[in-house]
Amino acid sequence: MSITDRRSLLQAAATIPFIASAATTAVAQTPAKPEANKSEPKPAQDVTRKLAHYLVAAKYDDLPANVRKEGVRTLLNWVGVAIGGSHHQTVDIAVSALAPFSGPAQASLFGRRERFDIMNAAFLNGVSSHIFDYDDTHLKTIIHPAGPVASAILALSEMQPVSGKDFLNALVLGVETECRIGNAVYPNHYDVGWHITGTAGVFGSAAAVGKLLNLNEQQMVWALGLAASQPVGLRESFGSMNKSFNPGRAASNGIFAAMLASKNFTSSDSMIEAKRGWANTISTKQDYSEILGDLGKRYEAALNTYKPFACGIVMHPAIDAAIQLRNENKLTADQIERVDLKVHPLVLELTGKKTPREGLEGKFSIYHAVAVALVEGAGGEKQFSDRAVTDPTIVALRSKVMPVITPGIDPAQVDMTVVLKDGRSLHRYIEHAIGSVEVPMTDKQLETKFSDLAEGIIPAAAARHVMDACWNVENLPDAAEIAKLSVST
Repeated sequence: MSITDRRSLLQAAATIPFIASAATTAVAQTPAKPEANKSEPKPAQDVTRKLAHYLVAAKYDDLPANVRKEGVRTLLNWVGVAIGGSHHQTVDIAVSALAPFSGPAQASLFGRRERFDIMNAAFLNGVSSHIFDYDDTHLKTIIHPAGPVASAILALSEMQPVSGKDFLNALVLGVETECRIGNAVYPNHYDVGWHITGTAGVFGSAAAVGKLLNLNEQQMVWALGLAASQPVGLRESFGSMNKSFNPGRAASNGIFAAMLASKNFTSSDSMIEAKRGWANTISTKQDYSEILGDLGKRYEAALNTYKPFACGIVMHPAIDAAIQLRNENKLTADQIERVDLKVHPLVLELTGKKTPREGLEGKFSIYHAVAVALVEGAGGEKQFSDRAVTDPTIVALRSKVMPVITPGIDPAQVDMTVVLKDGRSLHRYIEHAIGSVEVPMTDKQLETKFSDLAEGIIPAAAARHVMDACWNVENLPDAAEIAKLSVST
């Protein structure tokens, strides 16, 4: 062995005690595992599976009569707004963008002639039904339940036979699922910026489609899990076309989830409640009793409401008050000095746009909503058009609208005082606006809303046939008839 080789061997040997010593020190200095926090609550167990079990077992005959009736009203309202929004520029753009990539012509677009594959049809009908912000609302969570669910199962019903009773059962179960899951995380989830109609709506779509596909319990667990992996929608999108994208995407994502699950595409069995699952990832609040409590006894679907005004729900009390004062006093814009509003903080957070430039932005402007209601005595789609937000009289009046955040005012309330130039003050306090659970729209009012939305898109006689089909859905041998009657000729 050469001198060089001996030196190399000695140098290598000299490092061995150091390495051993360093390793020993590292082990000695490794901190002991902290004792588990004994006060930490036990993780929720089997939330996803228990929900799936209920969905698979639930039957149409289990639905109470009032829940069935609200399901029918939900359907009628949704079909009306889907037809009404079908020729908005947003839908035209989406149809043009997706047409080159659509698959087989499987399903109808409400109010239009085109047919798309069920995934894209569900998306487009979801967009169409939400673009006016005129759809149904679960007031406890501000979820718009029908968009993700009805869009999905009406598209599916054109691909496979679905009886009216099975359709209504699936619709109610889908609405129930998304609203219960929404309850579990609201308001924290919403407050940080998620658009809950999209993030919770995908569960409703997956549950309803899964029900019509006759998924077994394990497959329904997977469908809910795959839905959990597809939350969509941020509140930053409000006032743009992107807002209506969210329920549309939730509809198609739910179909995607249920279809994969039907072929045994797996997911975690605890995707809703797991430590790194949906609820814990997207919210600091998780109340799983809202999901599982009194399943089949307490129905969130029975609490659905319908908008008389085509805008953000928190502005409805102010519009209601403005229309009442205008009509009772025959007010004109030139009489008004200012309009004082006492409102909840959420009103300005959601609808604080002072200078909307187009109709979609006007739907989120309390200033515009009050001004247009005082000038035109209405709050329908025409009052939230590009024409309305640029009308000189309305623009001038909205600068006189003075909302003030006031303790003690609920989001569903408003305290309005209209101060006139002649010194008079007109006051109106709204505790429950028209369209609320306490003051619901009547069946007749829903039909009038439907007819107004369908005017110019489908003939009046056709609109009547569609409404009759919706009212009679439980007796339809094939629910696809509703979609077929709702297209433009």
